[in-house]
Amino acid sequence: MEPENVDARRGAGAWAPGKVAGLLGVSPVTLRSWSTRYGIGPPAGAGRHRRYTDADVRRLQHMQRLVARGMPVREAAAAAFGGAAAEVEVPASRRVRELEDAAEELRYASVAGLLDETLGTLGPAAAWTDVFAPVLRGLGDRWQRGDVCFAAEWALTSEISLAFERFSRRFPAAVPGRPVLLACCPAERHSLPMEALRATLAEAAVPVAYLGQLVPAETVADLAARLDPVLVVLWSLAPPTADDLLAARIRDLGCAVGTAGPGWAHLRDRGFRWVNDLTSAVDLAVEHAQA
Repeated sequence: MEPENVDARRGAGAWAPGKVAGLLGVSPVTLRSWSTRYGIGPPAGAGRHRRYTDADVRRLQHMQRLVARGMPVREAAAAAFGGAAAEVEVPASRRVRELEDAAEELRYASVAGLLDETLGTLGPAAAWTDVFAPVLRGLGDRWQRGDVCFAAEWALTSEISLAFERFSRRFPAAVPGRPVLLACCPAERHSLPMEALRATLAEAAVPVAYLGQLVPAETVADLAARLDPVLVVLWSLAPPTADDLLAARIRDLGCAVGTAGPGWAHLRDRGFRWVNDLTSAVDLAVEHAQA
């Protein structure tokens, strides 16, 4: 299957009917039929200049997913475009398969829609633990078996990061109180677990500051000193990136330090509170925020 046009996907939102039909894998006749029967998209009287918005396209994709999950077309259209509650319960395993297929075929808009729907339905913690992380682990297993799937992994990783950012923007950026400071260790490039933690804390109204990846140790320490956080969480995926000197430096500033991720397993005797799953990281952050 041809990859979607990324520029069009991220453009101003003027989608020609033919482009939408191709994206959805339906005929233009079917698309016109949906528009006539269910009032979906631009009015038929717009003629050659009919254009679908980005929101129209996302809703059409959601409608298709509901139909694929067993909902009649009319009800799926009402759920996607009319705001009616969709009563189709989707197991996490099905969400995993749908996301795997969309990522493998580089259907960026479908990936984004699935991610947003999953976050909105399950929340960031369950979305990460039950859906996103299993898909990423599956891609990692394929790499181990010699299956080159770099494009799919890159597309999915990028879109998950964007989806977490979109989700986090639903909540106030400035929450009163001293923040929990989230930082990847300076050499750590895998930041998605911290982005999942950030979104989960934002949803829980916990003040949070997230630094991103590849931030120099000096900058992390300086921000820790200036922001006066209730807790600094340092993330490491693998032992080579775990920076115990930075953790000790931040502790010497008077900050509580939590170490997160499997990269810290061999350094558990250094006196830092270690967590290795999202639920434990959330509990640690909330514990300090409410102290």
